[in-house]
Amino acid sequence: MIETTPPDATTHAMAFTPEDLPTVESFFKPHRIVLLVIAAGLIFCIAWFMRWDWVPQYLPRLGYGIVVTLTMMFSTAILGFLLAVPLGLVQVTGPWPLKALAKGFCTVIRGTPLLLQLWLLYYGLGSLFPQFPAIRQSFLWPYLRESWPYGVAALTISFAAYEGEVMRGAFAGVPAGEIEAARAYGMSRWTLFRRIWLPRAIHRALPTLNGETVLQLKATPLVATITVIDVYAVISKVRQDTYITYEPLLLLALIYMCLTGILVFAFRYLENRIPTRGA
Repeated sequence: MIETTPPDATTHAMAFTPEDLPTVESFFKPHRIVLLVIAAGLIFCIAWFMRWDWVPQYLPRLGYGIVVTLTMMFSTAILGFLLAVPLGLVQVTGPWPLKALAKGFCTVIRGTPLLLQLWLLYYGLGSLFPQFPAIRQSFLWPYLRESWPYGVAALTISFAAYEGEVMRGAFAGVPAGEIEAARAYGMSRWTLFRRIWLPRAIHRALPTLNGETVLQLKATPLVATITVIDVYAVISKVRQDTYITYEPLLLLALIYMCLTGILVFAFRYLENRIPTRGA
């Protein structure tokens, strides 16, 4: 006899309940009061004793930099995930030549620094394109002469390699019984993949995808090394203009902490919205 899990057992374990939420009384415990006082003191000292008169002058540039950072993160994460799905799938079901190529790609990209990959694309491949008249006269030249396509390519390739390994494990972890049941039901391969295998794999990979997206956000400052003006590049410009060190870096840390918190909250909300029965 096959044991079955009660319908709401897993869902209840994963979902938030009123008992899990912090209460007002929990904030008045002695150790938390001390931590709150220390945090309030640090915030007061940072706001009162440090120089922040430069912020209004650079606020428009900071807004532009944040938009560039978010654009780089979301575009490369989406493109990288679209590449990661076939990379993970072919390692599970593909013929051995394609499986070896996908495995080798993920191994090489994950085994080398992202900064090295970025510089190889920008300073290596990017320096070769101007030597070909056909490329200089093509419609692609206005884009290839800019730096942002190489940043997008490097971040996309890196995300695809890391997430490709995650999707490989997610595809392999889908229970074989569900696949066999779909085949017995008469589903075609494409319908089975679209309605059963891919959604179940994405659901299993969602917590890891959260972490990889946060890491992708933290990797975006590397594009400033190839003259892409993101929020990190704006902060570097502030330091050069004002000769102030700590205040711009503290503001940069606060910006990334806020963006990371929003990402984590969004993924947690998405995880709680997706049914977890049988996961």
